[in-house]
Amino acid sequence: MRVVLIHGVATDSRVWAATIAALGPAVEVHAPDRPQSGDMDTEVAALAPLCEGAFVVGVSGGATLGLEMAARGVGFAAALLHEPAAGSLAPGLLDDVARAFERAGVAGFGRTLYGPAWSPELTVAARDTVAGELAMFRAFEPRPVGALADRITLTLGQHSPPARHSSVRDLGAALGLTYRVLPGTGHAAHLEAPAQLAHWVRCRSGADLGSYPIPPFP
Repeated sequence: MRVVLIHGVATDSRVWAATIAALGPAVEVHAPDRPQSGDMDTEVAALAPLCEGAFVVGVSGGATLGLEMAARGVGFAAALLHEPAAGSLAPGLLDDVARAFERAGVAGFGRTLYGPAWSPELTVAARDTVAGELAMFRAFEPRPVGALADRITLTLGQHSPPARHSSVRDLGAALGLTYRVLPGTGHAAHLEAPAQLAHWVRCRSGADLGSYPIPPFP
């Protein structure tokens, strides 16, 4: 089983450390550092070969890239996409983080989007990099994912704000995707609920759970 973990803006592969630990040594895990180019074609080209046939987990911008790859026909085995952008279904979704970025740069962006679990040590991205990524994800528009719909699960954090809940529900309805609520977490599920993400991957893959005391996925 190959698992690919896709990070969002103002983070890099280090954000997945706890999820990788929860998955355990028997799982082949890839947590690539994306180009963070601000160009959707470049990001998809970098990720698609690794994601073909894999279990894909994305949070925030990583989830948005998962939706874009699915729309372009990248054949996931399955995907869990936590709180992606929703384009015109939720046009103001990123307004708060955009204002925080203008006011306080990368640190303001990270703390507003991910909450207190995020720290500046989780990224080396400069202000220009985050600006380009933010523009890319604000311009994102979801498109049908075709036959991949039954392989994709959207998730949202129990403690995420109402706008996030609405965006995931509306996105699921528009694309025919199921969604589930992750208890005890918000937007930064990879930092706040890594065991739940790992549990989903292991359940969907049929891997033996006996050696991994991970709480049930709701």
